[in-house]
Amino acid sequence: MAELKAGDKAPQFTLPRDGGGSVSLAEQSGKKVVLYFYPKDNTEGCTIEAIDFTRLLPEFEAAGAVVIGMSPDSVKKHDNFCKKHSLGVILASDESTETLAAYGVWAEKSMYGKKYMGVERTTVLIGADGVILKVWPKVKVAGHAEEVLEAVKSL
Repeated sequence: MAELKAGDKAPQFTLPRDGGGSVSLAEQSGKKVVLYFYPKDNTEGCTIEAIDFTRLLPEFEAAGAVVIGMSPDSVKKHDNFCKKHSLGVILASDESTETLAAYGVWAEKSMYGKKYMGVERTTVLIGADGVILKVWPKVKVAGHAEEVLEAVKSL
């Protein structure tokens, strides 16, 4: 899959989410969507990122945006993650990795010389019309949620 960029139509998805039920891009029509992709629940960087987005959630909502985190973890893991850290963001479960691949974030990674497939930490801002407005590839967690919020407010 080619890397998505501003101006591309965001790939549609319907996935199971924390707390039961499902979440889809189509049901967010008319709202801006902050879709952040992260590797794994309950790891240091992913926890900080989820807590930061949760802390700023009222401001995202006031700016007309919904925040959805996505990883290949199961709904059960998402539920435990949310409960443990009092998270308020929606967490979508893409165990098949099809949506992660459609967004170009399911990629070969390397750690200690070993290659494996995993999520490239990325955030995508999608406009109310379903078109990608901005992409943050290879995200560094510190200050990222604030940077995304500023972008949402500026639109």
